[in-house]
Amino acid sequence: MSASTAVSNKVLPDLTFVLTGERNAIDFGPRNILFDHDEERNAEQFSSKLYDLCGRHISVINILGLQNIDKIPLNQGIHAFILLLPYGRHSSHYTSGVQWLEKAFGKGSLPYVMTVVTRWPGEKCESALADLKANSRFSEKRCHTCTRGMTDANEIIDLLEKIDVMVSENNPHCYSRLMHEEHEELDQKEEMVKRGTLRMNKSGNKNKDLLDVSEENYTMKHSQREDERLLRRLNLQDKHQQKMSTADFLKIGPPVKQGRDTSEKDLALTFLHRLLMLDYRARYIPVRQDNPAVGDSQSVQMSDIEDTDDDDFDALFSESVDSDESKQFHLHPMDVQMAVFHCSDSFLKQNLVTKLSQCQYALPLLVPDPVTKDIECPLWTFRQITKTWKKTQIKDNSHAMTMKTMPICKAETPMVFFFRLGSLPVSKSQLMNTVINDRHSTFFHRNCPGSTKSRLLMDGVAEIAWYCPAGKPNDSFTDCIAFCNLHGDALSFEKQREILTEKSSVTVVLVPTLAKGQKSTTVIQDLFKLPKWLIILIADNDCGALQVKKRKYKMGLKDRSQSDVSEELKGIIRTILHEPDNTSFQLESMAKVPGVRVDEDDEVCQKGKSAAMKTVNILQGMEISKIKVTFLPCQGDLWHKWCRINKELYNLKGKTEQEKSEKQQQLMQLRQNQCKASCSELMKSFTESLLSLPSKEKEYFLKWTQILIDALSTDDLSSILQSYDEKWTEVLTLKKKHDKSDLLTSKQTELEQISKKLQSATFGLEHIFREMGQLYEAHRAVQAESRHTEWSKYPELAADLMISGHPVELMDGDAGHVPLTWISSFLDEVIKKLGDQRVFVLSVLGVQSSGKSTMLNAMFGLKFAVSAGRCTKGAFMQLVKVSEEIKKDFQFDYFLVVDTEGLRALELESNATRHHDNELATFTVGLGNMTLINIFGENPADMQDVLQIVVQAFMRMKKVKLSPSCVFVHQNVTDIAAAEKNMDGKRRLQEKLDQMAQLAAKEELCDAECFSDIIAFDVQKDVKYFAQLWEGSPPMAPPNPGYSESVQELKNLILSKAKQSNGITISHFKIKIHDLWNALMNEHFVFNFKNSLEIAIYRKLEVEYGNWTWALRSNMLTIENQLHTKIENGELDKVKRSDLFKEMSKSYEAIKNDLVTYFEDDGDTEILVQWRGQFENKIKEFQEDLVRGVERKLDEIIQQKKACKKLDDKKKDFESKLLLKSKELAHQLKDKAKDEEELQKQFNSFWSDWVEKLTADIQPIENINLEDDQANILNNLGFEWALIISCKSNDKYKTISNVGDYSEYILFSKQQDTKEKMKVKKLLKYFEDCAIKESFQFEDKQLIRALIRNVEKQSLDIIKSKPVATRGYSPTYLQEVAKNVQEKVTEFESNKKYEFKKEFTVDLLLYVFDRAVVWLSQSHKKYKMNNDALTYLESKKTQYYNIFRSLCNGNSSAVVFGEMICGKLKVSIVEAVCNKTAIDLAGEMRCTFPAFNGNRLNLEKHLLKSLAEKEDFDAFINYIQNPRKQVEVFIEEKVNEHMSGEHKNKALKILRKNAGNMDEFAYQALFDATNNVKTQRGDIDMWVEEFSSFLKDKLTLESISCQNFRDINNFEFLKEEIEKGLISIKEEMNQLSLDKMKEFRLRPDQILIDQLCDCCWETCPFCAAVCTNTVKDHSPEDHSVPFHRSFAVKGAQYHNSEEMCIEFCTTKVASDGNFYAGKNTTKLIPFKQYRSAGPPYANWSITSDESKLKYWKWFVWQFQEELENHYALKFTGRGEIPSEWKTHTKEAAIQSLDEMFSTHYE
Repeated sequence: MSASTAVSNKVLPDLTFVLTGERNAIDFGPRNILFDHDEERNAEQFSSKLYDLCGRHISVINILGLQNIDKIPLNQGIHAFILLLPYGRHSSHYTSGVQWLEKAFGKGSLPYVMTVVTRWPGEKCESALADLKANSRFSEKRCHTCTRGMTDANEIIDLLEKIDVMVSENNPHCYSRLMHEEHEELDQKEEMVKRGTLRMNKSGNKNKDLLDVSEENYTMKHSQREDERLLRRLNLQDKHQQKMSTADFLKIGPPVKQGRDTSEKDLALTFLHRLLMLDYRARYIPVRQDNPAVGDSQSVQMSDIEDTDDDDFDALFSESVDSDESKQFHLHPMDVQMAVFHCSDSFLKQNLVTKLSQCQYALPLLVPDPVTKDIECPLWTFRQITKTWKKTQIKDNSHAMTMKTMPICKAETPMVFFFRLGSLPVSKSQLMNTVINDRHSTFFHRNCPGSTKSRLLMDGVAEIAWYCPAGKPNDSFTDCIAFCNLHGDALSFEKQREILTEKSSVTVVLVPTLAKGQKSTTVIQDLFKLPKWLIILIADNDCGALQVKKRKYKMGLKDRSQSDVSEELKGIIRTILHEPDNTSFQLESMAKVPGVRVDEDDEVCQKGKSAAMKTVNILQGMEISKIKVTFLPCQGDLWHKWCRINKELYNLKGKTEQEKSEKQQQLMQLRQNQCKASCSELMKSFTESLLSLPSKEKEYFLKWTQILIDALSTDDLSSILQSYDEKWTEVLTLKKKHDKSDLLTSKQTELEQISKKLQSATFGLEHIFREMGQLYEAHRAVQAESRHTEWSKYPELAADLMISGHPVELMDGDAGHVPLTWISSFLDEVIKKLGDQRVFVLSVLGVQSSGKSTMLNAMFGLKFAVSAGRCTKGAFMQLVKVSEEIKKDFQFDYFLVVDTEGLRALELESNATRHHDNELATFTVGLGNMTLINIFGENPADMQDVLQIVVQAFMRMKKVKLSPSCVFVHQNVTDIAAAEKNMDGKRRLQEKLDQMAQLAAKEELCDAECFSDIIAFDVQKDVKYFAQLWEGSPPMAPPNPGYSESVQELKNLILSKAKQSNGITISHFKIKIHDLWNALMNEHFVFNFKNSLEIAIYRKLEVEYGNWTWALRSNMLTIENQLHTKIENGELDKVKRSDLFKEMSKSYEAIKNDLVTYFEDDGDTEILVQWRGQFENKIKEFQEDLVRGVERKLDEIIQQKKACKKLDDKKKDFESKLLLKSKELAHQLKDKAKDEEELQKQFNSFWSDWVEKLTADIQPIENINLEDDQANILNNLGFEWALIISCKSNDKYKTISNVGDYSEYILFSKQQDTKEKMKVKKLLKYFEDCAIKESFQFEDKQLIRALIRNVEKQSLDIIKSKPVATRGYSPTYLQEVAKNVQEKVTEFESNKKYEFKKEFTVDLLLYVFDRAVVWLSQSHKKYKMNNDALTYLESKKTQYYNIFRSLCNGNSSAVVFGEMICGKLKVSIVEAVCNKTAIDLAGEMRCTFPAFNGNRLNLEKHLLKSLAEKEDFDAFINYIQNPRKQVEVFIEEKVNEHMSGEHKNKALKILRKNAGNMDEFAYQALFDATNNVKTQRGDIDMWVEEFSSFLKDKLTLESISCQNFRDINNFEFLKEEIEKGLISIKEEMNQLSLDKMKEFRLRPDQILIDQLCDCCWETCPFCAAVCTNTVKDHSPEDHSVPFHRSFAVKGAQYHNSEEMCIEFCTTKVASDGNFYAGKNTTKLIPFKQYRSAGPPYANWSITSDESKLKYWKWFVWQFQEELENHYALKFTGRGEIPSEWKTHTKEAAIQSLDEMFSTHYE
């Protein structure tokens, strides 16, 4: 950060200095390091020079020569007063400077003084220190000297170091504003006393009023100082202006401190944290006193009397104590509460007051402002509070009970107001507690722990609490009553007293005595005149209760027990409140009281309320149960019907594709209906406000909307709940009596109806947000133009809510469905706003009303709904940030807490409860990194039901390779302290879990003996016992403190476990939601679960695997090239495998390191780890395969080299003789050198003679005639010539592997009895076609195709195993193949009901021969080239003609030799360049070409795109029947396109570069060889040897005979001639075509085929789609492919019919259909359990995707006619193509490939 940035950011300074002293002691200027500004005074200036010097933010205030210090900015503490003294006058100026500081700032400023003596440059000031020491106040270590200009950096650094030491020694570290004000206050007090005394002396009482005003001002100012001191002690000094917010506490921080670990500065926050955790002991936190100046209430003071023998006894009677007025007493608990209250913003205040209410504490009703003393009513803070009570009334001589639940602001209740006049010996607050709840201190009183006499913020505060009866005989009162308590002496707080007296029904006054003439008498007299009920309690009177007149009572307190007084007082109040004419009090009425400021009057609150009122007013007057139907139509029947139909898609029957298409149309129609119904006035108003309001107003708007909606439904809900409670009690009573009459059925029906009514009447903010979600999903699905355009912004609104700490619905509890589109979209918005943060997902599971939401709210300060009648439905999630203090300990940024509805919910009891619970449990457990299992009570039966569901959920997670952790929370345990009982409970829990594990294992077909076999679980650590929530009986019971402790312990356990987790990114969490829910839609979760996150990570790993294997292959190709050259040069005659491994070792080690880095450093290492060992082995196996392959290839080359040794030995002799003959002929024809035609003629004539003579004794190798051989072999096998010629001529055999219908090759009648044959001969013709079609089914066709593929592979393997390249071709090779084919066909026919016609065997043999011919021809050609002398010599004819012509032209031996060398070099260079270019071009395409630079799935996607773009049916069929062949064709096409299309120049650039490199290599070899020969004076033989030696690593050079060139001795000339030839070669290389590569050993297309096709080629047993795993043998991973197809693609038909089967296997596996696992089996296997059919089905992962891929639907529709003709089947009946398929275009089909790929696998 630069200095300018530091200033612009207004960073709080690290240090603040004040310059004081003598102005002449410093030279200001831009070079001054300490103060580089002008002489501006009395302003805080940032020192950029100091920042540049030491990187610290230091501010300097210049007050040099300033006398008036009233305006000195003291907002920040001053760390040092720098007293500047000029050398020479330092002594006198020091004294005056210190005196001025003391006067201006007080004695407290002197410890902060740093004396700086300044000098002129070159001036010495050694004496200064000695001079200053004479002053008693001077400190040597706080003195410094420097130049006046202060430009020396070292001097300034020394000064800063001394100041740092001083700051560290001072306590506090800086001089504060408070210290300054205390100094001023002391001066002011002294001045007041002086002035007051003077006035009294002069004028008696004349100025007494003025003096009183001054004292009042002084008292107010003093009070403010005390308040500020209090806030400072609580470390809240910055929070009075900058209020604390809810967001500050909605985060996970360090554990809340317990015991005496809390210091004063942490007290406020500890109080707040513990209160938020419902620990009512938050008021009684013991404080650790770190400051000796603070007195402990429990500390014992010592008498100041001297310790002498004489006075020992006198000391007992002494009251003298050494009192230090400056000594601070420990803080009053209520001061802490009120300080936190004053320092909180309105929402935190509301939360604070709500928690106080839950803790059954009194709440602030009237609060004086600490500064202005204005009275405020914090009405807003009460808005969240709802009270429930049971009112008892006597009707018809019986007690009638009414249950009421309502917001406390709306409740109209009597109010009893207590206050005191004067000081009392008894506690008013304590007396009130005995009246309300004698077991709990609702009002804090003087006898509570931690109470002190000194309190600052409570006097004048009026608190209120409500008594809520439980409807029991021991209730103190029969109805709800408000009790109000004015703290302090009411004589001093007249305004509060009058307001509350006016509002109350009964006033209770406590007085020390009742006598006339006292100040309190006037107040009592006024009260006596009022018509209200009055009770006077007199401290010094011992009389009983006495009604002195109507409505007026008095009672004595002296010498009476508190319980007696309490009971008597309760009796009077009961009597009074039974009177009919009592006034009632409503909190909302406080808003109209004049002179009282109400917090809700704030503008921002009013704007939020106004917007909320506008929205909620739309609902006024409507029956609550009709609101959702009327204003939220999208989440009602339309949505529920959509959910039902969507679920039916996973349970289809019959014509699944047709049915599915119809259901999808129904779903779209429902979405369209939702769009039409979407513009309700309520939603329009609500969303307009959300979109338009600023953030703070939006927060108020949401809160007000919830408050107003709750108020609407309160009365209706209360009556419905009471009806439900009564009816449920009746049903239970009948069940206990085992009554099975119609009455029970009738009561259960009535209960069900009430339950539905309750569901309709339950209406909250969550339903509005649910509607927003449905609006979004509907419009997103339809994508039609609409007048409603705001829907696209809804996800952003939901994201803002989630980020700000609001719970967001994950699963709609009413529909029991997850709106996946909505969830995905708003989570995407969360990612946009926060980044893709890592979260730790904590989910909770348990029975209904077991306190799950309460526990989570207490643990993390969350906002999950917990009120009665509002149990969680579905699932909600809330983000909780990990605080900065503990973030370093975790590997994630947030907790994401998922709260779910209860298992065994009463609303669902009559429906499929078990299925719903299993579904919910599986979803909840699957989502969480950790799941809390909440068990309530100690009922074994309840526990067993829950445990069975939970264990089965964890069993499912194990089977789908998810591994969440779990903690069992056992709530409402009666005695959690009993260790023995806990141990026994844990033992029983363990036994139950093990028992349930065994049951679940049977149900889920899994091996598990105990629960720990399923999940890592330690019963000693992972089970927590919770005390019951309430300490007593609600509604007046406070929360149990033990519950809060249990919550804290559980939280600590969760955090400790969370530290070991990496969490999950939000994007991965989103994917997980999809995977779990889609799997749950199916009946068989485990079979249908698709872990998209895991799949995506595996796909990325496949890409890396491809990169690693390519790096190894590329390296091996280079090594192979080098070794090939060495073999050709005769340098190597044996290849050792160990040498190959050694050559590869460097590359292999680098790949291994990359692999380790990838697995250890990737963000998904927890998921990757399962494949690490597998991929390490695969890389090792791949290397071994490469080595073996290259070893085999090089061995073949060595064998070929050895085989042609005889010819190689003769080559030199041939060359020598041919050169000699060429010379002789050239000598004869030298006069005809210019006649090219004559020379060519003469050379051709003599060439034939020369070759004939040279090869006279050598047997030539004949060409082979494979066609004749094939025909003869077929004839020898017994096939007629006519059949052979016919099959050969029609070319049908070439496509036998792709034939759609093989029935024309079949003879169905297969009978041995000739007589029987004769009998049916006439009928055979008629029935033949029918019989074939009935018995010859799709499975038979598949078997024939498999036969053809197997025979083809075996035949090619046999052929390629023959040594054709080294020994030549033999017809026996084809005979062996033919015999094998015939045997396989015969074997195939042996167990079939049909046999093949002869045409099939002939076509199959011709097909196999055709596939073998290419390889045989190439191999024999190679053999002939390497071993036939005539062929070799004919290949050299052009070379020798050029030599001959050159000799005819009279060229010297050197020129001819050079030309000969260049001729040989050219051949070698072209080959080397082409081979190297093939490797480089393959590498370049592998890295940059989109189809080749990913995994196998990526290649498949591009292949399918290419097929669609070409619309070539034959290519499609080739792909369907022979996928690998088509992939090879695709690769070859793309490589050819790359070399001839737009990328041609790039490919040519690679070729030119390699040619240039090889040319430079040849030049260098020529230069080095020539130099060596010239240096050593060698001959031509030496030159050839040297030159060959330099070339041998990269180029092959044929043997060179020097016999005819011994005369060459000018090697420089030879070098020049060869250089000319190299220039010519270079020019030719620049014109070289890329197609030239096809002539050589390495080809880019074949290299890429070897790389990209070295993968899995297994096909789906249902649809024949190819597995897209990049790894060839990927066991134990299942085969999988996202692009499954319609069965029609491979020609499948319905059993015993001609109807094409159009089903998709991804649809069928979710249907109720069945299939036969083989041709001859009669056993039907349910599609949902397809794996149970065994291999190959068991090895495939096929998950339901509703066949969303449009590609194959388009293909079937586009090529309907071609498919029918090809397979001889029809798309009719059950196979009719759904109309929806006909709407898909080619563009949409191709786009669907991209969508499928990117959605699930990128």
